Amino acid sequence: MSDKKNNKSNIIRKMGPLLGLLLLGIALTILSDRFFTVDNLLNVARQISINAIISVGMTLVILTGGIDLSVGSIVALTGSITAGLLVGGHGIFSAILVGMIIGALLGMCNGLLITRAEIPSFIATLGTMTAARGFTLVYTDGRPITGMEDAFRFLGSGYLCSIPVPVIIMVLIFVIAYIMLKKTRLGRYIYAIGGNEEAARLSGINTKKILLVVYVLGGLLAGVSGIIMASRLNSAQPTAGVSFELDAIAAVVLGGTSLSGGVGTIGGTLIGAFIIGVLDNGLNLLNVSSFYQQIAKGLVILLAVFLDKKRK
Repeated sequence: MSDKKNNKSNIIRKMGPLLGLLLLGIALTILSDRFFTVDNLLNVARQISINAIISVGMTLVILTGGIDLSVGSIVALTGSITAGLLVGGHGIFSAILVGMIIGALLGMCNGLLITRAEIPSFIATLGTMTAARGFTLVYTDGRPITGMEDAFRFLGSGYLCSIPVPVIIMVLIFVIAYIMLKKTRLGRYIYAIGGNEEAARLSGINTKKILLVVYVLGGLLAGVSGIIMASRLNSAQPTAGVSFELDAIAAVVLGGTSLSGGVGTIGGTLIGAFIIGVLDNGLNLLNVSSFYQQIAKGLVILLAVFLDKKRK
């Protein structure tokens, strides 16, 4: 009997997010004739690409039972540093590489604070979030950085075979993350730590090393998103990335990943990101005030947490 209940629970966990996305899409198709068009759907995919890439890193973190509140500030700092280097005359490749390294280093700071200083992930990443935002304001002097060369804009605004470049990058990252979680030892260790960190440690897994790698990957992916965002806007805003961590957490939990760790899929996270993006796009098409959109997004986050508690 318990096996049947477990199977039913697994089916609901896997199919529930997809069913929710389909119902939302059907409702918006009925309410707006502009929603279900190729141009709009590609626009939705482009819009969610930044949050979706961040959400991949957030999925890895939450699977281990942690949380990362610093990703929004990492987006702002990496985008600003990359833009500053480009405006200063550095090459595109070197500027992007430095931006990605900065993101990875900030993720490493999170990992070291959590694994070595044994600070809870919520507090450690909250501190990094505040510090990174401060560094961004200092670096930019509180002003946007503009004037990047046109070639850099291709990363955020270009197309390959009629598909936006950010969407292609997003898909590649999701495929790599899927293979890593499903086919590699690292993926198995991540699930093991989220299921029971102490048991994983006693079984011989170097839990501190795995957690460090997870937070480095989270910072790196946030850095990639920051670079794409700066490219798309053709400017780096010191206030960029505000509340991005909440969107990422909502996407992960809506996709079926448990906040307590150990359970979840990368495919579910993609569906969760689409739910957030489709909701934003649909409300814009329906000319709903941005004030009400904030209320709707807050309710979605509360719903995501509620569903996670019910699943447990």
